Amino acid sequence: MSSVMSSSRDVGISTAPLQLDAAVIGAGVAGLYQLYLLRKQGLTVKAFDTASDVGGTWYWNRYPGARFDSEGYIYQYLFSEELYKGWSWSEKFPAQPEIERWLHYVADRLDLRKDIRFNTTIASAHFDEATGRWRIETDQGQVIDARFLITCCGMLSAPLTEMFQGQDTFEGDLFHTARWPKEPVDFAGKRVGVIGIGATGIQVVQTIASTVGHLSVFVRTPQYVLPMKNPTYTPADQEAYKAKFHDLAARIPHTFAGFEYDFENGAWAEKTPEERREVLEQVWQDGSLKLWLASFAEMFFDDAVNAEVSEFVRGKMREELKDPTLCELLIPTDYGFGTHRVPLERGFLRTFHRPNVSLVSVKDNPIAAITPKGLRLADGTEHALDVLILATGFDAGTGALTRIDIRGREGRSLKEEWGRDIRTAMGLQVHGYPNLFTTAAPLAPSAALCNMTTCLQQQAEWISNCIAYMRERGLQVIEADQQFQDRWVDHHDGIAEATLVTKTNSWYMGSNIEGKTRRLLSYIGGVGAYRQKCDEVSAGGYSGFIIR
Repeated sequence: MSSVMSSSRDVGISTAPLQLDAAVIGAGVAGLYQLYLLRKQGLTVKAFDTASDVGGTWYWNRYPGARFDSEGYIYQYLFSEELYKGWSWSEKFPAQPEIERWLHYVADRLDLRKDIRFNTTIASAHFDEATGRWRIETDQGQVIDARFLITCCGMLSAPLTEMFQGQDTFEGDLFHTARWPKEPVDFAGKRVGVIGIGATGIQVVQTIASTVGHLSVFVRTPQYVLPMKNPTYTPADQEAYKAKFHDLAARIPHTFAGFEYDFENGAWAEKTPEERREVLEQVWQDGSLKLWLASFAEMFFDDAVNAEVSEFVRGKMREELKDPTLCELLIPTDYGFGTHRVPLERGFLRTFHRPNVSLVSVKDNPIAAITPKGLRLADGTEHALDVLILATGFDAGTGALTRIDIRGREGRSLKEEWGRDIRTAMGLQVHGYPNLFTTAAPLAPSAALCNMTTCLQQQAEWISNCIAYMRERGLQVIEADQQFQDRWVDHHDGIAEATLVTKTNSWYMGSNIEGKTRRLLSYIGGVGAYRQKCDEVSAGGYSGFIIR
Protein backbone atom coordinates (compact mmCIF):
# COMPACT_ATOMS: atom_id res chain seq x y z
CA MET A 1 0.00 0.00 0.00
CA SER A 2 2.77 2.44 0.92
CA SER A 3 4.50 1.98 -2.43
CA VAL A 4 1.28 2.75 -4.29
CA MET A 5 0.67 5.84 -2.21
CA SER A 6 4.19 7.21 -2.45
CA SER A 7 4.28 6.84 -6.22
CA SER A 8 0.91 8.49 -6.77
CA ARG A 9 0.86 11.46 -4.42
CA ASP A 10 -0.19 14.83 -5.69
CA VAL A 11 2.53 17.40 -6.15
CA GLY A 12 2.28 20.96 -4.93
CA ILE A 13 -0.66 20.68 -2.53
CA SER A 14 -1.73 24.08 -1.25
CA THR A 15 -0.89 24.90 2.36
CA ALA A 16 -4.16 26.80 2.75
CA PRO A 17 -6.93 24.75 4.41
CA LEU A 18 -9.47 23.26 2.05
CA GLN A 19 -12.83 24.69 3.11
CA LEU A 20 -15.70 22.21 2.89
CA ASP A 21 -19.23 21.82 4.14
CA ALA A 22 -18.56 18.11 4.54
CA ALA A 23 -15.66 15.69 4.27
CA VAL A 24 -16.32 12.02 3.58
CA ILE A 25 -13.71 9.38 4.42
CA GLY A 26 -13.93 6.48 1.99
CA ALA A 27 -14.98 5.88 -1.61
CA GLY A 28 -16.66 2.50 -1.29
CA VAL A 29 -20.36 1.62 -1.24
CA ALA A 30 -21.21 4.06 1.58
CA GLY A 31 -18.80 6.83 0.61
CA LEU A 32 -19.94 7.05 -3.00
CA TYR A 33 -23.59 7.29 -2.03
CA GLN A 34 -22.90 9.74 0.80
CA LEU A 35 -20.96 11.97 -1.58
CA TYR A 36 -23.80 11.80 -4.09
CA LEU A 37 -26.47 12.70 -1.53
CA LEU A 38 -24.60 15.61 0.04
CA ARG A 39 -23.54 17.03 -3.29
CA LYS A 40 -27.17 16.80 -4.43
CA GLN A 41 -28.05 19.14 -1.54
CA GLY A 42 -25.63 21.69 -2.95
CA LEU A 43 -22.98 21.21 -0.29
CA THR A 44 -19.30 21.63 -0.98
CA VAL A 45 -18.12 18.10 -0.27
CA LYS A 46 -15.10 15.93 -1.04
CA ALA A 47 -14.39 12.28 -0.39
CA PHE A 48 -10.92 11.00 0.47
CA ASP A 49 -9.55 7.50 0.03
CA THR A 50 -6.18 5.81 0.49
CA ALA A 51 -6.82 3.75 -2.64
CA SER A 52 -6.04 4.90 -6.16
CA ASP A 53 -9.63 4.37 -7.31
CA VAL A 54 -13.17 3.75 -6.07
CA GLY A 55 -14.33 0.47 -4.60
CA GLY A 56 -13.57 0.41 -0.87
CA THR A 57 -13.62 -3.23 0.21
CA TRP A 58 -13.77 -4.29 -3.43
CA TYR A 59 -10.65 -2.31 -4.28
CA TRP A 60 -8.48 -3.88 -1.61
CA ASN A 61 -9.88 -7.41 -1.46
CA ARG A 62 -8.81 -8.67 -4.89
CA TYR A 63 -7.37 -11.96 -3.66
CA PRO A 64 -8.00 -15.13 -5.72
CA GLY A 65 -11.62 -16.20 -5.40
CA ALA A 66 -12.95 -12.97 -3.87
CA ARG A 67 -16.66 -12.63 -4.62
CA PHE A 68 -20.03 -11.67 -3.17
CA ASP A 69 -21.89 -13.95 -0.82
CA SER A 70 -24.90 -11.67 -1.17
CA GLU A 71 -26.74 -12.14 -4.44
CA GLY A 72 -25.53 -9.52 -6.93
CA TYR A 73 -29.02 -8.31 -7.77
CA ILE A 74 -29.63 -7.28 -4.13
CA TYR A 75 -26.10 -5.99 -3.46
CA GLN A 76 -26.97 -2.82 -5.32
CA TYR A 77 -28.12 0.74 -4.83
CA LEU A 78 -31.89 0.91 -4.80
CA PHE A 79 -32.44 4.67 -4.90
CA SER A 80 -32.47 4.81 -8.70
CA GLU A 81 -34.27 2.41 -11.02
CA GLU A 82 -32.25 3.72 -13.95
CA LEU A 83 -28.93 3.09 -12.18
CA TYR A 84 -30.07 -0.37 -11.08
CA LYS A 85 -31.23 -1.47 -14.50
CA GLY A 86 -28.23 0.01 -16.27
CA TRP A 87 -25.97 -2.75 -14.94
CA SER A 88 -26.28 -6.48 -15.63
CA TRP A 89 -24.60 -9.11 -13.46
CA SER A 90 -23.10 -12.13 -15.23
CA GLU A 91 -23.83 -14.56 -12.39
CA LYS A 92 -25.65 -14.85 -9.08
CA PHE A 93 -22.59 -14.28 -6.89
CA PRO A 94 -20.21 -12.15 -8.97
CA ALA A 95 -16.44 -12.11 -8.47
CA GLN A 96 -14.30 -9.15 -7.45
CA PRO A 97 -13.28 -7.92 -10.91
CA GLU A 98 -16.91 -7.59 -11.93
CA ILE A 99 -17.84 -5.96 -8.61
CA GLU A 100 -15.06 -3.41 -9.05
CA ARG A 101 -16.28 -2.64 -12.57
CA TRP A 102 -19.79 -2.11 -11.18
CA LEU A 103 -18.53 0.46 -8.68
CA HIS A 104 -16.64 2.21 -11.47
CA TYR A 105 -19.93 2.26 -13.39
CA VAL A 106 -21.66 3.89 -10.41
CA ALA A 107 -18.94 6.50 -9.94
CA ASP A 108 -18.93 7.37 -13.63
CA ARG A 109 -22.71 7.37 -14.10
CA LEU A 110 -23.09 9.75 -11.12
CA ASP A 111 -20.00 11.78 -12.08
CA LEU A 112 -18.43 11.37 -8.65
CA ARG A 113 -14.71 11.12 -9.40
CA LYS A 114 -14.21 14.88 -9.70
CA ASP A 115 -15.00 15.19 -5.99
CA ILE A 116 -12.82 12.32 -4.75
CA ARG A 117 -9.20 12.69 -3.67
CA PHE A 118 -7.50 9.35 -4.20
CA ASN A 119 -4.11 8.25 -2.79
CA THR A 120 -4.97 10.30 0.28
CA THR A 121 -5.12 8.95 3.81
CA ILE A 122 -6.83 10.87 6.60
CA ALA A 123 -4.33 10.92 9.46
CA SER A 124 -6.16 13.03 12.03
CA ALA A 125 -9.43 14.84 12.66
CA HIS A 126 -9.81 17.24 15.59
CA PHE A 127 -13.02 19.08 16.49
CA ASP A 128 -12.63 22.82 17.08
CA GLU A 129 -15.15 23.84 19.74
CA ALA A 130 -14.70 27.54 18.98
CA THR A 131 -15.75 27.21 15.36
CA GLY A 132 -17.89 24.07 15.54
CA ARG A 133 -15.87 22.60 12.68
CA TRP A 134 -13.45 19.74 12.09
CA ARG A 135 -9.76 20.31 11.35
CA ILE A 136 -8.69 17.31 9.30
CA GLU A 137 -5.16 16.47 8.16
CA THR A 138 -4.05 14.06 5.48
CA ASP A 139 -0.90 11.97 5.37
CA GLN A 140 0.44 14.51 2.87
CA GLY A 141 0.05 17.41 5.28
CA GLN A 142 -3.00 18.95 3.66
CA VAL A 143 -5.43 20.59 6.10
CA ILE A 144 -9.18 20.37 5.54
CA ASP A 145 -11.65 22.58 7.41
CA ALA A 146 -15.12 21.00 7.34
CA ARG A 147 -18.40 21.55 9.15
CA PHE A 148 -19.30 17.86 9.00
CA LEU A 149 -17.12 14.77 8.98
CA ILE A 150 -18.71 11.53 7.75
CA THR A 151 -16.77 8.29 8.05
CA CYS A 152 -17.50 5.67 5.40
CA CYS A 153 -14.42 3.58 6.10
CA GLY A 154 -16.04 0.15 6.07
CA MET A 155 -16.43 -2.34 8.88
CA LEU A 156 -13.73 -4.70 7.56
CA SER A 157 -11.03 -2.32 6.38
CA ALA A 158 -8.38 -2.48 9.12
CA PRO A 159 -6.54 -5.74 8.35
CA LEU A 160 -4.51 -7.60 10.95
CA THR A 161 -1.22 -7.76 9.07
CA GLU A 162 1.53 -7.94 11.70
CA MET A 163 0.45 -11.16 13.34
CA PHE A 164 3.51 -13.33 13.80
CA GLN A 165 7.05 -13.05 15.03
CA GLY A 166 9.57 -13.08 12.22
CA GLN A 167 7.27 -12.00 9.38
CA ASP A 168 9.89 -9.56 8.09
CA THR A 169 12.46 -12.34 7.77
CA PHE A 170 10.44 -14.46 5.33
CA GLU A 171 12.37 -14.80 2.06
CA GLY A 172 9.39 -15.84 -0.05
CA ASP A 173 6.34 -13.83 -1.07
CA LEU A 174 4.00 -12.83 1.78
CA PHE A 175 0.54 -11.43 1.15
CA HIS A 176 -2.41 -10.33 3.27
CA THR A 177 -5.68 -11.00 1.49
CA ALA A 178 -6.93 -7.47 2.20
CA ARG A 179 -3.86 -5.89 0.59
CA TRP A 180 -3.55 -8.11 -2.45
CA PRO A 181 -1.48 -6.76 -5.37
CA LYS A 182 -3.14 -5.82 -8.65
CA GLU A 183 -0.56 -7.83 -10.59
CA PRO A 184 -1.27 -11.58 -10.97
CA VAL A 185 0.53 -13.86 -8.52
CA ASP A 186 2.09 -17.00 -9.99
CA PHE A 187 1.51 -20.03 -7.77
CA ALA A 188 2.53 -22.70 -10.28
CA GLY A 189 4.70 -25.38 -8.72
CA LYS A 190 5.14 -23.43 -5.49
CA ARG A 191 4.73 -24.44 -1.87
CA VAL A 192 1.98 -22.18 -0.59
CA GLY A 193 0.69 -21.70 2.94
CA VAL A 194 -2.64 -20.14 3.89
CA ILE A 195 -3.26 -19.06 7.49
CA GLY A 196 -6.94 -18.83 8.39
CA ILE A 197 -10.17 -20.34 7.06
CA GLY A 198 -12.73 -17.65 7.66
CA ALA A 199 -14.83 -16.54 4.69
CA THR A 200 -11.76 -15.11 2.94
CA GLY A 201 -9.45 -18.04 3.60
CA ILE A 202 -12.08 -20.43 2.28
CA GLN A 203 -12.36 -18.51 -0.99
CA VAL A 204 -8.58 -18.44 -1.42
CA VAL A 205 -8.05 -22.12 -0.63
CA GLN A 206 -10.74 -23.45 -2.95
CA THR A 207 -9.49 -21.19 -5.76
CA ILE A 208 -5.74 -21.76 -5.77
CA ALA A 209 -5.50 -25.42 -4.72
CA SER A 210 -5.50 -26.67 -8.31
CA THR A 211 -2.72 -24.30 -9.41
CA VAL A 212 -0.11 -24.62 -6.64
CA GLY A 213 2.60 -27.22 -6.26
CA HIS A 214 1.56 -27.94 -2.68
CA LEU A 215 -0.89 -26.14 -0.40
CA SER A 216 -0.65 -26.16 3.40
CA VAL A 217 -3.75 -24.80 5.15
CA PHE A 218 -3.24 -23.79 8.78
CA VAL A 219 -6.49 -24.07 10.71
CA ARG A 220 -7.27 -22.89 14.24
CA THR A 221 -11.05 -22.47 14.28
CA PRO A 222 -13.19 -24.71 12.04
CA GLN A 223 -16.19 -23.13 10.31
CA TYR A 224 -19.70 -24.20 9.52
CA VAL A 225 -20.07 -23.70 5.78
CA LEU A 226 -22.98 -23.62 3.37
CA PRO A 227 -22.81 -24.46 -0.34
CA MET A 228 -22.75 -21.64 -2.88
CA LYS A 229 -24.75 -22.35 -6.02
CA ASN A 230 -23.68 -19.77 -8.56
CA PRO A 231 -25.50 -20.03 -11.89
CA THR A 232 -24.51 -17.77 -14.75
CA TYR A 233 -27.16 -15.32 -15.90
CA THR A 234 -28.65 -15.25 -19.36
CA PRO A 235 -30.18 -12.04 -20.75
CA ALA A 236 -33.57 -13.48 -19.74
CA ASP A 237 -32.34 -13.99 -16.15
CA GLN A 238 -31.08 -10.43 -16.03
CA GLU A 239 -34.37 -9.04 -17.27
CA ALA A 240 -36.24 -11.17 -14.74
CA TYR A 241 -34.42 -9.81 -11.70
CA LYS A 242 -34.55 -6.25 -13.05
CA ALA A 243 -38.30 -6.57 -13.39
CA LYS A 244 -38.44 -7.08 -9.62
CA PHE A 245 -36.79 -3.71 -8.86
CA HIS A 246 -39.78 -2.08 -7.17
CA ASP A 247 -40.60 -5.20 -5.16
CA LEU A 248 -36.98 -5.52 -4.03
CA ALA A 249 -36.73 -1.83 -3.14
CA ALA A 250 -39.86 -2.13 -1.02
CA ARG A 251 -38.96 -5.43 0.68
CA ILE A 252 -35.19 -5.60 1.25
CA PRO A 253 -34.86 -2.64 3.68
CA HIS A 254 -37.35 -4.24 6.07
CA THR A 255 -36.12 -7.83 6.38
CA PHE A 256 -34.03 -9.16 9.27
CA ALA A 257 -30.68 -8.99 7.48
CA GLY A 258 -31.38 -6.75 4.49
CA PHE A 259 -31.61 -9.68 2.07
CA GLU A 260 -34.50 -10.59 -0.21
CA TYR A 261 -35.41 -13.53 2.01
CA ASP A 262 -36.54 -13.50 5.64
CA PHE A 263 -37.71 -15.78 8.45
CA GLU A 264 -41.06 -16.85 7.06
CA ASN A 265 -41.20 -20.58 7.80
CA GLY A 266 -43.26 -20.34 10.96
CA ALA A 267 -42.29 -21.25 14.50
CA TRP A 268 -39.97 -24.18 15.12
CA ALA A 269 -42.14 -25.50 17.96
CA GLU A 270 -45.21 -25.66 15.73
CA LYS A 271 -43.61 -27.99 13.21
CA THR A 272 -43.03 -31.72 13.31
CA PRO A 273 -39.45 -33.04 13.05
CA GLU A 274 -40.21 -34.03 9.45
CA GLU A 275 -41.45 -30.54 8.59
CA ARG A 276 -38.39 -28.93 10.17
CA ARG A 277 -36.11 -31.20 8.18
CA GLU A 278 -37.98 -30.35 5.01
CA VAL A 279 -37.44 -26.62 5.59
CA LEU A 280 -33.75 -27.11 6.34
CA GLU A 281 -33.27 -29.24 3.24
CA GLN A 282 -35.04 -26.65 1.12
CA VAL A 283 -32.96 -23.71 2.28
CA TRP A 284 -29.77 -25.79 2.09
CA GLN A 285 -30.49 -26.56 -1.55
CA ASP A 286 -30.90 -22.84 -2.28
CA GLY A 287 -27.10 -22.57 -2.18
CA SER A 288 -27.03 -19.21 -0.40
CA LEU A 289 -27.06 -17.75 3.12
CA LYS A 290 -30.75 -18.56 3.35
CA LEU A 291 -30.34 -21.35 5.91
CA TRP A 292 -28.59 -18.89 8.23
CA LEU A 293 -30.77 -15.83 7.66
CA ALA A 294 -34.15 -17.19 6.65
CA SER A 295 -34.82 -20.64 8.12
CA PHE A 296 -35.68 -20.51 11.85
CA ALA A 297 -34.88 -17.44 13.95
CA GLU A 298 -35.01 -19.59 17.08
CA MET A 299 -31.53 -20.89 16.26
CA PHE A 300 -30.15 -17.59 17.56
CA PHE A 301 -31.87 -17.85 20.94
CA ASP A 302 -32.72 -21.45 21.78
CA ASP A 303 -29.93 -23.91 22.62
CA ALA A 304 -32.00 -26.95 21.65
CA VAL A 305 -33.01 -25.53 18.27
CA ASN A 306 -29.47 -24.39 17.58
CA ALA A 307 -28.16 -27.86 18.45
CA GLU A 308 -30.48 -29.50 15.89
CA VAL A 309 -29.67 -27.01 13.13
CA SER A 310 -25.96 -27.32 13.91
CA GLU A 311 -26.10 -31.10 13.65
CA PHE A 312 -27.96 -30.81 10.35
CA VAL A 313 -25.12 -28.72 8.90
CA ARG A 314 -22.47 -31.00 10.41
CA GLY A 315 -24.15 -33.96 8.72
CA LYS A 316 -24.00 -32.23 5.36
CA MET A 317 -20.32 -31.41 5.90
CA ARG A 318 -19.56 -35.02 6.85
CA GLU A 319 -21.10 -36.19 3.57
CA GLU A 320 -18.63 -33.99 1.70
CA LEU A 321 -15.52 -34.64 3.81
CA LYS A 322 -16.00 -38.37 4.46
CA ASP A 323 -12.56 -38.77 6.08
CA PRO A 324 -12.87 -38.90 9.94
CA THR A 325 -9.67 -36.88 10.48
CA LEU A 326 -10.85 -34.12 8.13
CA CYS A 327 -14.22 -34.12 9.87
CA GLU A 328 -12.57 -33.73 13.26
CA LEU A 329 -10.48 -30.76 12.13
CA LEU A 330 -12.93 -28.97 9.85
CA ILE A 331 -16.34 -29.41 11.49
CA PRO A 332 -17.09 -27.23 14.54
CA THR A 333 -18.29 -28.89 17.73
CA ASP A 334 -17.63 -26.25 20.40
CA TYR A 335 -19.99 -23.54 19.14
CA GLY A 336 -23.33 -23.47 17.38
CA PHE A 337 -24.21 -22.79 13.78
CA GLY A 338 -24.96 -19.16 13.03
CA THR A 339 -23.22 -17.69 16.08
CA HIS A 340 -20.16 -16.94 13.92
CA ARG A 341 -20.04 -15.45 10.44
CA VAL A 342 -21.22 -18.22 8.09
CA PRO A 343 -19.18 -18.57 4.87
CA LEU A 344 -20.33 -20.00 1.57
CA GLU A 345 -18.11 -22.56 -0.19
CA ARG A 346 -17.62 -23.84 -3.73
CA GLY A 347 -15.56 -27.00 -3.40
CA PHE A 348 -13.65 -25.92 -0.28
CA LEU A 349 -14.36 -29.13 1.63
CA ARG A 350 -13.49 -31.32 -1.36
CA THR A 351 -10.22 -29.43 -1.73
CA PHE A 352 -8.80 -31.44 1.17
CA HIS A 353 -9.18 -34.66 -0.83
CA ARG A 354 -6.51 -33.41 -3.26
CA PRO A 355 -3.09 -35.07 -2.91
CA ASN A 356 -1.32 -31.69 -3.05
CA VAL A 357 -3.26 -30.22 -0.10
CA SER A 358 -2.36 -30.64 3.58
CA LEU A 359 -4.47 -29.60 6.55
CA VAL A 360 -2.48 -28.47 9.58
CA SER A 361 -4.30 -27.83 12.87
CA VAL A 362 -2.77 -25.01 14.91
CA LYS A 363 -5.41 -24.98 17.63
CA ASP A 364 -3.31 -26.87 20.17
CA ASN A 365 0.01 -26.41 18.39
CA PRO A 366 0.00 -22.72 17.43
CA ILE A 367 2.24 -20.92 14.99
CA ALA A 368 5.35 -19.84 16.90
CA ALA A 369 7.09 -17.81 14.21
CA ILE A 370 7.54 -17.09 10.54
CA THR A 371 11.04 -18.08 9.50
CA PRO A 372 13.12 -17.13 6.44
CA LYS A 373 12.16 -20.41 4.78
CA GLY A 374 8.62 -20.87 6.01
CA LEU A 375 6.76 -21.33 9.26
CA ARG A 376 7.50 -22.96 12.63
CA LEU A 377 4.91 -24.36 15.04
CA ALA A 378 5.14 -24.38 18.82
CA ASP A 379 6.34 -27.99 18.90
CA GLY A 380 9.22 -27.13 16.57
CA THR A 381 7.70 -28.53 13.38
CA GLU A 382 8.90 -26.61 10.33
CA HIS A 383 6.85 -26.06 7.17
CA ALA A 384 8.90 -24.94 4.17
CA LEU A 385 7.04 -22.40 2.01
CA ASP A 386 7.62 -20.26 -1.06
CA VAL A 387 4.45 -18.19 -0.62
CA LEU A 388 2.58 -17.32 2.58
CA ILE A 389 -0.95 -15.91 2.53
CA LEU A 390 -2.42 -14.30 5.64
CA ALA A 391 -6.20 -14.60 5.76
CA THR A 392 -6.04 -13.41 9.36
CA GLY A 393 -8.96 -11.02 9.43
CA PHE A 394 -9.55 -7.49 10.66
CA ASP A 395 -9.99 -5.22 13.62
CA ALA A 396 -13.66 -5.15 12.73
CA GLY A 397 -16.03 -2.26 13.29
CA THR A 398 -13.66 -0.08 15.30
CA GLY A 399 -10.25 -0.45 13.65
CA ALA A 400 -10.85 1.81 10.68
CA LEU A 401 -11.62 4.76 12.99
CA THR A 402 -9.18 4.06 15.82
CA ARG A 403 -6.34 4.07 13.31
CA ILE A 404 -7.17 7.74 12.69
CA ASP A 405 -6.37 10.27 15.44
CA ILE A 406 -9.96 11.43 16.01
CA ARG A 407 -10.42 13.90 18.86
CA GLY A 408 -13.69 15.47 19.96
CA ARG A 409 -14.66 17.97 22.61
CA GLU A 410 -11.98 18.78 25.21
CA GLY A 411 -9.45 16.76 23.25
CA ARG A 412 -11.02 13.39 24.01
CA SER A 413 -9.67 10.53 21.90
CA LEU A 414 -11.99 8.08 20.15
CA LYS A 415 -9.25 5.45 20.18
CA GLU A 416 -8.83 5.77 23.94
CA GLU A 417 -12.58 5.81 24.62
CA TRP A 418 -13.28 2.76 22.48
CA GLY A 419 -10.27 1.10 24.07
CA ARG A 420 -12.16 1.30 27.37
CA ASP A 421 -15.70 0.67 26.11
CA ILE A 422 -17.24 0.60 22.63
CA ARG A 423 -20.27 2.90 22.69
CA THR A 424 -22.21 4.73 19.99
CA ALA A 425 -25.61 6.30 19.48
CA MET A 426 -27.23 3.93 16.98
CA GLY A 427 -23.91 3.57 15.20
CA LEU A 428 -24.52 7.03 13.73
CA GLN A 429 -22.74 9.30 16.19
CA VAL A 430 -20.62 9.12 19.33
CA HIS A 431 -21.30 11.39 22.30
CA GLY A 432 -18.49 13.93 22.66
CA TYR A 433 -17.78 14.14 18.93
CA PRO A 434 -20.08 16.82 17.47
CA ASN A 435 -20.78 16.85 13.72
CA LEU A 436 -19.11 13.46 13.31
CA PHE A 437 -21.38 10.96 11.58
CA THR A 438 -20.43 7.31 11.18
CA THR A 439 -21.47 4.46 8.88
CA ALA A 440 -20.54 0.79 9.39
CA ALA A 441 -19.66 1.64 12.98
CA PRO A 442 -20.41 -0.47 16.07
CA LEU A 443 -23.92 -0.99 17.41
CA ALA A 444 -25.69 -0.77 14.05
CA PRO A 445 -26.57 -3.67 11.72
CA SER A 446 -24.04 -2.39 9.19
CA ALA A 447 -21.23 -3.40 11.55
CA ALA A 448 -21.69 -7.03 10.43
CA LEU A 449 -25.20 -8.48 10.29
CA CYS A 450 -26.53 -7.03 7.08
CA ASN A 451 -26.37 -7.10 3.32
CA MET A 452 -23.99 -4.15 3.28
CA THR A 453 -25.58 -2.08 0.54
CA THR A 454 -28.95 -2.24 2.30
CA CYS A 455 -27.67 -0.86 5.60
CA LEU A 456 -25.11 1.57 4.22
CA GLN A 457 -27.72 3.18 1.96
CA GLN A 458 -30.06 3.59 4.93
CA GLN A 459 -27.39 5.21 7.08
CA ALA A 460 -26.18 7.51 4.32
CA GLU A 461 -29.75 8.67 3.72
CA TRP A 462 -30.37 9.24 7.44
CA ILE A 463 -27.19 11.33 7.72
CA SER A 464 -27.98 13.33 4.61
CA ASN A 465 -31.53 14.02 5.80
CA CYS A 466 -30.24 15.07 9.21
CA ILE A 467 -27.82 17.56 7.68
CA ALA A 468 -30.60 18.91 5.45
CA TYR A 469 -32.82 19.34 8.53
CA MET A 470 -30.09 21.37 10.23
CA ARG A 471 -29.39 23.54 7.20
CA GLU A 472 -33.07 24.35 6.72
CA ARG A 473 -33.16 25.69 10.29
CA GLY A 474 -29.79 27.41 10.34
CA LEU A 475 -28.39 24.95 12.89
CA GLN A 476 -24.63 24.36 13.00
CA VAL A 477 -23.73 21.59 15.45
CA ILE A 478 -25.26 18.22 16.33
CA GLU A 479 -24.14 15.77 19.00
CA ALA A 480 -25.63 12.61 20.45
CA ASP A 481 -26.94 13.14 23.96
CA GLN A 482 -25.14 11.10 26.63
CA GLN A 483 -28.35 9.64 28.06
CA PHE A 484 -29.66 8.75 24.62
CA GLN A 485 -26.42 6.95 23.82
CA ASP A 486 -26.54 5.10 27.12
CA ARG A 487 -30.11 3.99 26.42
CA TRP A 488 -29.14 2.76 22.98
CA VAL A 489 -26.18 0.77 24.37
CA ASP A 490 -28.46 -0.78 26.99
CA HIS A 491 -31.06 -1.63 24.34
CA HIS A 492 -28.40 -3.10 22.06
CA ASP A 493 -26.86 -5.17 24.85
CA GLY A 494 -30.25 -6.40 26.07
CA ILE A 495 -31.08 -7.86 22.67
CA ALA A 496 -27.56 -9.17 22.12
CA GLU A 497 -27.31 -10.94 25.48
CA ALA A 498 -30.53 -12.81 24.77
CA THR A 499 -28.83 -14.52 21.83
CA LEU A 500 -26.27 -17.30 21.60
CA VAL A 501 -23.97 -15.05 19.55
CA THR A 502 -22.58 -13.38 22.67
CA LYS A 503 -21.82 -16.78 24.22
CA THR A 504 -19.18 -17.58 21.60
CA ASN A 505 -15.82 -16.11 20.67
CA SER A 506 -15.60 -14.54 17.23
CA TRP A 507 -14.70 -11.29 15.53
CA TYR A 508 -18.38 -10.39 15.93
CA MET A 509 -17.53 -10.04 19.64
CA GLY A 510 -14.06 -8.55 19.10
CA SER A 511 -12.55 -11.80 20.39
CA ASN A 512 -9.90 -11.87 17.66
CA ILE A 513 -8.20 -8.78 19.12
CA GLU A 514 -6.38 -9.16 22.41
CA GLY A 515 -7.71 -6.67 24.95
CA LYS A 516 -10.61 -5.47 22.79
CA THR A 517 -13.81 -4.69 24.64
CA ARG A 518 -16.15 -7.66 24.51
CA ARG A 519 -19.42 -6.46 23.01
CA LEU A 520 -21.40 -7.63 20.01
CA LEU A 521 -20.27 -5.18 17.34
CA SER A 522 -23.46 -5.36 15.32
CA TYR A 523 -27.03 -4.58 16.28
CA ILE A 524 -28.90 -7.89 16.12
CA GLY A 525 -32.44 -6.59 16.52
CA GLY A 526 -32.93 -6.70 12.76
CA VAL A 527 -32.38 -4.37 9.83
CA GLY A 528 -36.06 -3.48 9.53
CA ALA A 529 -36.41 -2.79 13.24
CA TYR A 530 -33.28 -0.62 13.23
CA ARG A 531 -34.58 1.38 10.28
CA GLN A 532 -37.87 1.96 12.08
CA LYS A 533 -36.06 3.24 15.19
CA CYS A 534 -33.93 5.58 13.09
CA ASP A 535 -37.06 6.88 11.36
CA GLU A 536 -38.71 7.50 14.73
CA VAL A 537 -35.72 9.58 15.86
CA SER A 538 -35.76 11.73 12.74
CA ALA A 539 -39.56 12.10 12.80
CA GLY A 540 -39.23 13.41 16.36
CA GLY A 541 -36.92 16.23 15.30
CA TYR A 542 -33.83 14.07 15.96
CA SER A 543 -34.75 13.40 19.53
CA GLY A 544 -31.75 12.14 21.43
CA PHE A 545 -29.43 14.51 19.62
CA ILE A 546 -28.51 17.99 20.83
CA ILE A 547 -28.67 20.44 17.93
CA ARG A 548 -27.79 24.11 18.06
